[in-house]
Order: sequence, then structure tokens, then C-alpha cells
Amino acid sequence: MKTTLLIMAAGIGSRFGGGIKQLAPVGPNGEIIMDYSIHDAIKAGFNKVVFIIRKDIEADFKEVIGDRIEKICEKAGVEVGYAFQSLEDLPADCSVPKGRTKPWGTGQAVLVAKDLVKEPFAVINADDYYGKEAFIKIHEFLTAETKANAFCMAGFILKNTLSDNGSVTRGICQVGDDGYLTDVVETHDIEKTADGAQANGVKININSLVSMNMWGLSTEYMNMLETGFVEFFKTVDANPLKAEYLLPIHIGQLLREEKVSVKVLKTEDKWFGVTYKEDKDFVIESFKKLIADGVYSADLFSDL
Repeated sequence: MKTTLLIMAAGIGSRFGGGIKQLAPVGPNGEIIMDYSIHDAIKAGFNKVVFIIRKDIEADFKEVIGDRIEKICEKAGVEVGYAFQSLEDLPADCSVPKGRTKPWGTGQAVLVAKDLVKEPFAVINADDYYGKEAFIKIHEFLTAETKANAFCMAGFILKNTLSDNGSVTRGICQVGDDGYLTDVVETHDIEKTADGAQANGVKININSLVSMNMWGLSTEYMNMLETGFVEFFKTVDANPLKAEYLLPIHIGQLLREEKVSVKVLKTEDKWFGVTYKEDKDFVIESFKKLIADGVYSADLFSDL
């Protein structure tokens, strides 16, 4: 069965090198976080990788990342494709508001891959490390589930996603006794404390499950996403320069309308990301420990 890993990488800057956090080397041979995600997805059974980028960085992206990954994937029998997010890629009869310069968010990013993704798929951020367990669980869900409106998401334990270097925003999940998502509460300014975590002075359960934008979705979701984008654009005039069509907000709306179900797949793995410049050293040390513990080989793709 074909399954796709969709990587949202359109946020990478047009100038590669220092300062571009998605391309910060974190592995012993210069591997970036994306390398580990692709490795873990292939090991879990995903056999297609689609990068969502911008057209203006295509040549640089392929030189720095894409060409190398294509060779690795070819040997592993994994297909690679590219989709391009554009500010001008809008519903029919819609136009870019005057002064708008940024694309339309993660919902639009996924939607631009509609013609490439004809199978169940997972969505991840390019600059997040999710661990092996979540890829395995999402792949198992996607290959077993046959309902068009049945989705899943990786549920990370809050304490495994916090930064030592500043506050973070997390979508804290409300989960029913049946393991299905009932709501996601976007919570800002979450900080570590001596005995746990807090947000704006209010204590938060560090064992809460949170969404890190890692979803398992059906092929049919693309049609829902397209319909939602048309509806979203009817609201853009209220905030024409900053309005965003965001994946978790759209899925949350479908959930409230009882049009879909979302199974929360708990993972014990630690999430890594370079939210702050100071996080990079921690991420590098974390990968060193994973290699020392035998989770990964120093020659990352040698086991494919």
C-alpha cells in the first residue's frame, strides 16, 4: 500500500546557510533534522516523500537537500516529489490582497500537494524531530483505516516538548476515554518550572498530550481542505495581510462539526526543535546520545 510523508518546508529562507534553522547541521555527518524524519518514515513503511517548498528556492533546496535524499530514496524504492506553495495559488475568482507578501499558512501548504498525493499521508514540519514511535503508529493507522473521515495525530507528552531556553506555544489536547480527540486548546507562553510547567502563572499538567502538527490523513481530506480554503477566503477581508489558513484550525473545525474523527496516538519519544538559537546545542547533544544508545547509526541511512 502506498503511503506518503508530506514535509512542510516552504518556510525555509531563500538564502541557505547560517541562520536557517531547518538546515542547521545536528548529526555527526552534517545531517539535518529532516534527514532523521525521512529515515524514520521509510523505516516505518512510508514509500513516498513529497516536499512542499517555494519555487524561488527549488534549485538551492535540491542542491542542499533534495538531490541527496532522492538518491537515498531511489535505492530504498521510495518515490520523491515536490509541490510548490505560492501566494498566488488561490481559489477561483480570488485575488491577492494589496500589500500581502506571505503565503496562506499550513492548510494551503498541504493543499498545494493535492495533485501529487493520491494515497493516505502523514504531514510533518521540516524542522521538527518527532522520534521513531510516532511514524510507526501513524503508518499502522493509515494502512489499517479505511474510512475517509478517520484521521489520527501524534500525541506528545508536554514535558517532552518544552525548551530550556524560553516559553513555547502548544496545542493541548482534550482526549476522550476512547482515545479520540475532542478539542485542542492553543496555549501560549508555556514555561518550565522547578516542579513542572506553567502558562501566564497558571500551572499546567506536564503529562498533558499536545499536538506538534504531526497528522495522519486520508486522501479524501484534500477535498475537505479545498472546500475549507474557499470558505476561509470569504473571511480574509477582515485581516488581509496576516490571515492564515492553518491545518489544526481546519481539522478542529471539522471535529466540532462532527464531520471527522481524530485518533490520538500517544508517543513517549522526546520532540526536538530549534525554537531558540540556544536550542541547537541541546539538539546536537540529544542526537549524539541517540547514536550512543544505538537508536541511530552514525551512518544514518546505512540500515535502509
